[in-house]
Amino acid sequence: MSLERQTSNDWAEEEREIHEKLWGRVLSIQSHTVHGYVGNKSAVFPLQLLGFEVDPINSVQFSNHTGYRNGFKGEVLSGTQLDDLISGLEANNLLMRYSYVLTGYIGSASFLRCVLKLVQKLKQRKPEFRYFCDPVMGDHGKLYVPEALVSIYREEVVPHVSVLTPNQFELELLTGIEISSMKDVKECFSILHSKGVETIVLTSCSISLDENAEESSSGKSFLVASCIVQEQGLMSSDLKTTNSVYVASYPLIEGSYTGTGDLIAALLLAWTTKLGDDFPMAIRKAVSTMQSVLKRTLKAKKEGVNGNNELLLIQSRKSIEIPNLEGNGVEVKKIQ
Repeated sequence: MSLERQTSNDWAEEEREIHEKLWGRVLSIQSHTVHGYVGNKSAVFPLQLLGFEVDPINSVQFSNHTGYRNGFKGEVLSGTQLDDLISGLEANNLLMRYSYVLTGYIGSASFLRCVLKLVQKLKQRKPEFRYFCDPVMGDHGKLYVPEALVSIYREEVVPHVSVLTPNQFELELLTGIEISSMKDVKECFSILHSKGVETIVLTSCSISLDENAEESSSGKSFLVASCIVQEQGLMSSDLKTTNSVYVASYPLIEGSYTGTGDLIAALLLAWTTKLGDDFPMAIRKAVSTMQSVLKRTLKAKKEGVNGNNELLLIQSRKSIEIPNLEGNGVEVKKIQ
């Protein structure tokens, strides 16, 4: 081996060790499409760009996402098959290398319970382990998964989640509360925090900020997030646990997109990890990146070069690595 090649290999190994030491390794269990960007195709590339090692397990493998006019073809991974993959990782002493599990679309109760068993094992053996759960169940009042999964998520999975990223419909399913105001959102957050969830991010909602909002919600989108914090009391040893709530507002981008929930969940994993206690900046960077991707995707569709409106992640790689914080109109405010 030449000295130049050896030096290059040594550098690559050093870089890999730095990334693993700082940011850890992610096991991402989500859907996969041959064409387009949803599930793991939306999550893995951004996480890798941001310095994470990512190992994907595909809960389904489809030709394309399910919204295409002429349908899709493919196969679904069973709970037994997932168990086999996990057993193989464990047999080779690879399982404990994961600092994070990220889950998205899961289509069966057996598969979800297999994921839960994995999460419980990792939590028991690695105190620093974190579970990021995007509870993909449906949207706009329509379920995408068997109804049995709702109660499994609510009663069995939620108590083991570190960061939860539901949309409004999914938040309602998990708490049993119909959301029509910010007060309802905060009540949902309190319920989930009481079950052990550290951070909840409502990734999309159709409500106004609150009754006293100074700005109009017309033409804007919102993300609402709550995280557990410890506040110093009067005595040095007196720590009070409470939650801080933030609202991110940003311009509404026309059109309908698939894979945005998967992307924002991955970005939140990356930036909350990299920025630690600076939760507002983590939200701002994640949302700003999403805005850049959607703008580029919409522009390409209007130019006639992206007829299926698939997210243009590769073309947005620079925006993923260095989010545009000034040009996307993203504002993050603390409201509690």
